[in-house]
Amino acid sequence: MKKYVLTENTIEFFGITLYQIKAVRSFGDVGEGELGGWIAKEENLDQSGNAWVSGDARVYGNAWVSGDAWVSGDARVYGNAWVSGDARVYGDARVYGDAWVYGDARVSGDAWVYGDARVYGDARVESSRHIVWFSNVGSENGTLTAFTSKTGEIEVTRGCCFGTIDEFEQKVKTRHSDSKYAEEYLILVEYIRLRFRDVKVTADGDNS
Repeated sequence: MKKYVLTENTIEFFGITLYQIKAVRSFGDVGEGELGGWIAKEENLDQSGNAWVSGDARVYGNAWVSGDAWVSGDARVYGNAWVSGDARVYGDARVYGDAWVYGDARVSGDAWVYGDARVYGDARVESSRHIVWFSNVGSENGTLTAFTSKTGEIEVTRGCCFGTIDEFEQKVKTRHSDSKYAEEYLILVEYIRLRFRDVKVTADGDNS
């Protein structure tokens, strides 16, 4: 059973027609008949779960919003990006490319998350200073992403490895020993610590 439909209200956005959505039944915090944000097609927003797009938020391209995720405010999600779980993307945030935002993550303010970045757990990314990532890293040429958590800690993810920067550093030393991959990772660890020096997390909102 559908939870929303595309209305006849449309806008043109960079040559793409976006449709305002309308809830046809109540679910989560959304009431029947409530108007939402703008999407290009039903494939942008899951018809199951409590996922929703509201305000002036816009989701298009091959982007996918699912689970209990919300995209709101003036946020934009596009490209091949995924927003799922209990994630929230709001404010003037942008999530695009092949980026994934999921779990209890929050991306807000003027933050941009893109490329192959992976943001999850209790991440709190409020600006470009709260996140950094590196592609083609390590023996598998993967992507390493670092971001701030709601407690203000620096958290790092690389493949199945996820934890604080201290935990990540210890795992690198244990797994890679004195190899060139260890040297590569440890240089990035020092850069991440330098980049995030004095960066604070100020908000922990759900929707805006």
